Amino acid sequence: MMNAFNKTLLVSALTAASLASAQAAEPVTVYGKLNVTVQSNDEAGDSETVVQSNASRLGVKGAFELSSSLEAFYTIEYEVDTGNDAKENFLARNQFVGLKGNFGALSVGRNDTMLKIAQGKVDQFNDLSGDLKSLFKGENRIEQTVTYLSPEFGGFKVGATYAAEGAKSQAGEDGFSLAAMYGDASLKKTAFYASVAYDSEVKGYDILRATVQAKLAGLVLGGMYQQEEKSVDGDSKTGYLVSAAYNIADVTLKGQFQDMEDKGDSWSIGADYKLGKPTKVFAFYTSRDMESADDTDNYIGVGIEHKF
Repeated sequence: MMNAFNKTLLVSALTAASLASAQAAEPVTVYGKLNVTVQSNDEAGDSETVVQSNASRLGVKGAFELSSSLEAFYTIEYEVDTGNDAKENFLARNQFVGLKGNFGALSVGRNDTMLKIAQGKVDQFNDLSGDLKSLFKGENRIEQTVTYLSPEFGGFKVGATYAAEGAKSQAGEDGFSLAAMYGDASLKKTAFYASVAYDSEVKGYDILRATVQAKLAGLVLGGMYQQEEKSVDGDSKTGYLVSAAYNIADVTLKGQFQDMEDKGDSWSIGADYKLGKPTKVFAFYTSRDMESADDTDNYIGVGIEHKF
């Protein structure tokens, strides 16, 4: 029998598709990706082989022209955990509705915070075992948010997220996430990207984060500095991340190092091989030393990703 999550997603997709009309600013799009690895996880001295899903997802999005100067847009997205033994393997990701015009874009619902959005693509091992969230706070998706993103002015954009005190993850406190960004985070329109972002009482933490990334021919270099502390009676901790990627034809070689004061450090190396525009195979190795642990955690894996 189809579980409740499957029913919800199916109804959402069919409802969105039925709303498509001649006034659609963009066609209704069903999209997603599957990223699955076969990997060995050596944690706390114990080794285990797993077939692991890495933020695989399925979603529907679209936009509708309400007038010559106003547009409605929406996203409904779920994570699909292929490695979960339960049939109910759908988890909520970004799900919001909004309005866009000359004033910028305003959306309400479940969304990534501006601090998370502003990092761009500096994390070369995003969603894998070397993901920056293993050492840095701030990778938050909050269930009750209002997000504003300004129009672009000379390459600059600013944005803000309000996290409502009614959200369970906010524990009764209002939170704010602010960011200023310059350039194209995908490094397609510009060869340089930079951002500064700040969280105030978001999931119990105050965080200052600065990110830079630059592209020169086939080489992409990135860096991140972060200062974080608990909003109530917390000591400030600092950390940094450096990353690099180099393209050789259809192969991308990647490396990354990350350190957080009083917590630990990690480094990762990997390679992607593009089979086609939507599909790649890849391999990676991550080593992580936590100051509170006696053993080094090691992760080695090979996988495939297909986007649609």
